[in-house]
Amino acid sequence: MRVALLSDCYLPRLGGIEVQVHDLARSLRQAGHEAVVVTATQGPDEPIDDVPVERLAIPLPGGVPVNPLAPPKVRRLLLDGGFDVAHVHMGVVSPFAMDSMRVALGVGIPTVATWHCVLAHAAPLVDAAGYVERWADRGAELTAVSQVAAAPLRRMSGGAPVSVLPNGIDVARWSPGPRPEASTGSLRVVTAMRLALRKRPLDLVKVVARARELAPGADLRLEILGEGPQRRRLEAWSARHGAQEWLSLPGRVTREELHRRYLASDVYVAPAELEAFGIAALEARASGLPVVGPRRSGITEFVADGRDGLLVDDDEQFAQALARLATDADLRDRLGAYARSTPVRQDWGEVVAQTVQAYGRARA
Repeated sequence: MRVALLSDCYLPRLGGIEVQVHDLARSLRQAGHEAVVVTATQGPDEPIDDVPVERLAIPLPGGVPVNPLAPPKVRRLLLDGGFDVAHVHMGVVSPFAMDSMRVALGVGIPTVATWHCVLAHAAPLVDAAGYVERWADRGAELTAVSQVAAAPLRRMSGGAPVSVLPNGIDVARWSPGPRPEASTGSLRVVTAMRLALRKRPLDLVKVVARARELAPGADLRLEILGEGPQRRRLEAWSARHGAQEWLSLPGRVTREELHRRYLASDVYVAPAELEAFGIAALEARASGLPVVGPRRSGITEFVADGRDGLLVDDDEQFAQALARLATDADLRDRLGAYARSTPVRQDWGEVVAQTVQAYGRARA
């Protein structure tokens, strides 16, 4: 099958959609399909990891992936490219993806849309615009990366189904391994994120500070891996509150180093409340770490409360959960044992199979 994967954002930009679109394209090609990425992101025209890229970008400040002139080029590419299906990847604000949906449906190519976002405050605007129902009426296969992301779309699809098409990882690459012995009253907490406001890094630091108050005899340490515009605020808060002894900000690391850091930790934390899925949390869970995070986020696709993690409703509960893990060795061991012994289901082989099924529904 020949597939066009259309996305506003793609490598060399770094982010969840960018990496997922690339890994999906590579996994489809490894499964024998012809996958081509079509994007509005500036960058080299050469294939990346043998994945062909068609860049329909214009030079804008900061490399913003916006091109209002792209639709005729998308139309010509889809008509001349011999594609069997167009798979469009949506965020909250995705002008290129929106244009691509209209073009693909207009030329009659079977089309799949995948939302990688929680619409949240944007949901009323999207509902009023009416395009979700229109796309469904024209035969588009509607999907989202989690039940949390799919829920608002189902309310505006006119009764058309919105299935879950999860993100994927290479589970073998993130397999559990030997861990240092944990001591009672010690908790090594880790997370990986872009240091952006919506990811709530400073809120997380305050949660861990509160957990240390709730468990004054415990040694809670937090390591935040990643870079972004909130770094200075984190460093300033740490200096102001004397947190340098328990807060570490190593910056961005390779996937290999990230895996090693997970194996040296006790628990992964996912503080973002508007997380549609949580790829980093899935990688940590695959590495054998229990995960703590919001009950209303996409981590519920692979974390069950009291089984391989703890789900919370607010930051005070978040702090209480970490304090419990620091002081209750039996709970920590039980959650960790399940996480280490039970693989996650979102391996690329399974995700590609589900994706191909979605393509089949679009073509039916």
